[in-house]
Amino acid sequence: MTAACNSPCRGWRDRVFAAAGFFFVAVFVGFVLLLIVADAFYIDRKAVLAVVRSGFIRHALWMSIWTSFVTTGLAVVFAVPIGYSLSRYRFPGRVLVDAIVDLPVVFPPLVAGLTLLVFFSQTTLGKWIQDDLGIEFVFQRKGIVLCQFLVSASFAIRSARTAFDEVDRRCENVALTLGCTRWGAFRRISLPLALNGVIAGGILTWARAFGLFGPLLIFVGSFRGRTEVLSTTVFLEQSVGNLEVALAVAMLMILVAVVALTTIRLVGGRSEARL
Repeated sequence: MTAACNSPCRGWRDRVFAAAGFFFVAVFVGFVLLLIVADAFYIDRKAVLAVVRSGFIRHALWMSIWTSFVTTGLAVVFAVPIGYSLSRYRFPGRVLVDAIVDLPVVFPPLVAGLTLLVFFSQTTLGKWIQDDLGIEFVFQRKGIVLCQFLVSASFAIRSARTAFDEVDRRCENVALTLGCTRWGAFRRISLPLALNGVIAGGILTWARAFGLFGPLLIFVGSFRGRTEVLSTTVFLEQSVGNLEVALAVAMLMILVAVVALTTIRLVGGRSEARL
């Protein structure tokens, strides 16, 4: 009798709770879609044709895609060992290192670009790298990847560390007692279990790198056919009064981002399912 009385009550509360959650989902998603639709209706056919036919914009699209994926790959390469080390080891200055890893996240974007510019153009070490070693970053394509890496790698590192924190250390200890080396336990136990978090960090990194604007404008500029990416194209077109073309480029960025993020999530989901 008591169970019968309590069951409808719990069901009613669960439905209200679920409805409240979906309400916030609908408001946020609806607002984002409303903005995109508003931009789409503002664009005319002439602006779309200008984007499709422009060789400079196609070049900027290619630059945005390949630099953001290279940046993501580099970020993941750094994120896995750094995230694992911060998760598993205790060492002097660990709290400070942890704070420095997160520092680029709170950098004002313009400060990141200005810091890189000052380092490579004003400091002895930066000049030595550029002049003596011949590795040029300022106003060069390599500078795009470096700038994106500085600003976005922290997302991958933080996500990787959180993923390793969630892996039960007892699983590693069991593997060690069964004869695995530390590397073997990492490769066979920790990394597969943390892979989903690493992939999530890679997605965040790619999204941040793909849409980066301020630091790139300061550090590498926006030279057409050389260092221009889609985000700086939007700024250049808007600054000369071509608002429709700027919005058309922005819609192109949104389309590429949706396709790339969906693909990455599908690939990540398949990888997780195989595990």
